[in-house]
Amino acid sequence: MLTRSLLALLIAFFFWCSSGFTLVAHALTQIRLFDVTYHECPPELAQGAVTSGGTSMSANCFIVTGKAENKSGKPVINADIFGRIYDANNDSVMQNRTRLGAIEEIPPGISDFELRISVPANQPTPLKLEQFKAAGFTGVVRR
Repeated sequence: MLTRSLLALLIAFFFWCSSGFTLVAHALTQIRLFDVTYHECPPELAQGAVTSGGTSMSANCFIVTGKAENKSGKPVINADIFGRIYDANNDSVMQNRTRLGAIEEIPPGISDFELRISVPANQPTPLKLEQFKAAGFTGVVRR
């Protein structure tokens, strides 16, 4: 037999659920990134610096481009881009960092994406782009 407090809790939960408040769950959607390549930034975007620990050093600007495949059938909002970038000596360009940026919206199907990155000027090219992928939600995530 249910105690009065448990019964009261169940009744309160029932009224709370039926009050029009609904929980919307959006699963994390994986996005395949392919044909990933890069080129130097145009002059108007090329100026920049990499700062670390309060020091500043000159940097080279690159635009990473590629294709994003969204198989969900719904737009994916604010998808995080993950990947690894190495210089010509196989040294990591983004130390201890695999999240490189985001794509604001990815429509269903295949679409183009681009991402601006800054690489310390002392790291030799060509760059190696590996393990690129993205993940986001098919709806706005709210608190």
